[in-house]
Amino acid sequence: MRPRRPRELAQRLRRAARLRPTEVEEYLGANTEVWKVLAEASPHDVADILESVSPDTAGELLNVLDREDSAAVLEELRDELAANLLEELPSLEAASVLEEMPSEEAVDILENMPTDTVTELIDLMGDPASAEVSELFRYPPDTAGGLMTTDVAVLPVGITAGEAIERIRTIRAAVEDLTYVYITDDFRVLQGVLSFRDLVFVRPAVGLDETMEANPVSVHLTADREEITELMQRYRLKGIPVVNDQGQLEGMVPYDEVIDAVQAEASEDFAASVGAGAEETIHTGVLSSVKMRLPWLSLNLLLALIVAFVIERQTGIISAEPVLAALMPVVALLGGNGGVQSLAVVIRSMAIGDLPRARIWTVLRRQLGVGLLNGAFLAVAAMLLTVALLSADLFSSNFGPGKVAPVVGLAALANLAIATLAGTGIPIALRRLGFDPALASSIFLTLITDVVGFGGFLMVAAVLL
Repeated sequence: MRPRRPRELAQRLRRAARLRPTEVEEYLGANTEVWKVLAEASPHDVADILESVSPDTAGELLNVLDREDSAAVLEELRDELAANLLEELPSLEAASVLEEMPSEEAVDILENMPTDTVTELIDLMGDPASAEVSELFRYPPDTAGGLMTTDVAVLPVGITAGEAIERIRTIRAAVEDLTYVYITDDFRVLQGVLSFRDLVFVRPAVGLDETMEANPVSVHLTADREEITELMQRYRLKGIPVVNDQGQLEGMVPYDEVIDAVQAEASEDFAASVGAGAEETIHTGVLSSVKMRLPWLSLNLLLALIVAFVIERQTGIISAEPVLAALMPVVALLGGNGGVQSLAVVIRSMAIGDLPRARIWTVLRRQLGVGLLNGAFLAVAAMLLTVALLSADLFSSNFGPGKVAPVVGLAALANLAIATLAGTGIPIALRRLGFDPALASSIFLTLITDVVGFGGFLMVAAVLL
């Protein structure tokens, strides 16, 4: 039975799958013909349904679709999940599904599979899909060669606008993105670019060389995604052509690929900054996740012992004024939060190329000013709260609020200033040393804020009490 409004039904099932996945699994299992219609009409909603149901059910539902619909649905899934589902299919069938995808989409999925599986699937794919995928695999995924699509509209420079429109009619089925039309010479060297919208309004007898934008902005195959992002933002492009050493057109990096790449880098930086695997996802196996996390957790243990050593050296002052043990975490927590705020700002700026070396000292001074001002305000607030708590006998003190409060205030001011400076300086220092700026930055920041927060607090107490 064919549903009357398949897209509307797909949207209802998508919402239901998030709340009651078992009921949706039972319905679709009993209505496979309806499922096929939904996949054809609304692959995006169908992909959301597959992400909500169990992996076994998702594999069974994908298995009943024809290869064109399977390809359309897999394109809408997260690459990791798409790879997992594709591995459940027989190799020959999986290869045929990959053939139906744009080459860059197929590569994105294959990059999440074991090397031997990738080799097998590429060998089983027919030409020209196999050749295109193999070509894209030559380049790292964060370069123009790894991000580009080879399905672009290419026209020779010597034809008219009317002839160009006729040729586009014949190639439109093979070209997914017609935002731009690229004009090349007889040797496929890039000569110019023309948006499809502008081409439509050009008089038919006008030559492409008269109306195209000559010497367009382009990137080399090895250009990294930071350079690509900067150029697309600067010139407000929806796609950027990719050329080789001879200036020949190889493909185009579409805008959505750049957005996906930037989002992926941001998530990787966040994971790396806390010591998780940059490539780890919720679909990563248990042993792989352990291997990614355990080294940083072990380092964290060693650094924590340094903090414990610093505190142990000051146990005398804690014995003299036990309330200090309760107030120490307050100072450390303030510093930790302040440092993480600066860390996030700096890593984000680095990710989008907004922190050139010439501005480093300016940024450090500015962030130090932020830490000092925040520290001054919170120092006063911490002193007043300490006085209130001790005066109300909520905390007991041997020295009285008049002596303990200044210790808390001065320690809070120093820790916030140092933590903010550390949150700014750690990723900058890592980049200067040639490491990823996000590489476990928060672990090193925590060491500094804890040493200053606990050890510094107790040192100030030893001096003032």
